[in-house]
Amino acid sequence: MSLPPYVTWETPKELADEALKLLEEVRKAGGKVRKGANETTKAVERGQAKLVYIAMDVNPPEIVMHLPPICEERGIPYLFVPSKMELGKAAGIERFASAAAIVDAGEAKDKLQRIINRIRELKLAKK
Repeated sequence: MSLPPYVTWETPKELADEALKLLEEVRKAGGKVRKGANETTKAVERGQAKLVYIAMDVNPPEIVMHLPPICEERGIPYLFVPSKMELGKAAGIERFASAAAIVDAGEAKDKLQRIINRIRELKLAKK
């Protein structure tokens, strides 16, 4: 299966799973999470997003295609998760989510930082 045009690097399954667990944990602990492409885009543009999640099965891809470049431009870490269904579930909504962002990790700041560090390592290794 070929990757969608907006997927700039492959997130290992273990990292995607760990990041989805973190998103669910942050949401349940009362941290701030933005759900959906529009809310995520606003959080990135305002510099509020700490970590951005982008689903790999979004159709049409134009819905999320702008997110990797603006995350890069603003220095906000992002990763790709396999499905919008999993992302919606982790974000705590009954619908699919094409994107999500952690705005405030609350008690999970250390876990968030570990995931961000792994993303940076993977992206450096890719170059």
